[in-house]
Amino acid sequence: MTDTSAQAPHIHGYHAHVYYDAGSRHVAENLSATLGAAFPVELGRLRDDPIGPHPVPQFHVVFKKHEFQDVVPWLMLHRQGLDILVHPLTDDMVDDHTVYALWLGAPVTLRLDTMQRRGYGEALLPSV
Repeated sequence: MTDTSAQAPHIHGYHAHVYYDAGSRHVAENLSATLGAAFPVELGRLRDDPIGPHPVPQFHVVFKKHEFQDVVPWLMLHRQGLDILVHPLTDDMVDDHTVYALWLGAPVTLRLDTMQRRGYGEALLPSV
């Protein structure tokens, strides 16, 4: 067995992208409010138009590494039929949204050509 930990990318935190449509927007609003009240996460606003690699309405959640063990199981149990992408924040956006992606529900086909193989700006990382 080889030790691959030295080759693993550094994880700065995580994002969860919660996808919805016009009919489930109210579910997404409630999920966002409940999640924000239950955990020390940073919530993005609900975006009804495509943005970046996300071709459908979504909101994002930013959380620290140590919150993964609480936030992700909660999302698994409370997603109410919404599809969710969970990915790490490394120094490669493309791999984060593909190779390292975790899907709750059905995967959404992302627009990968909108991303670069680089890290994230401060606004998209967990605050200190």
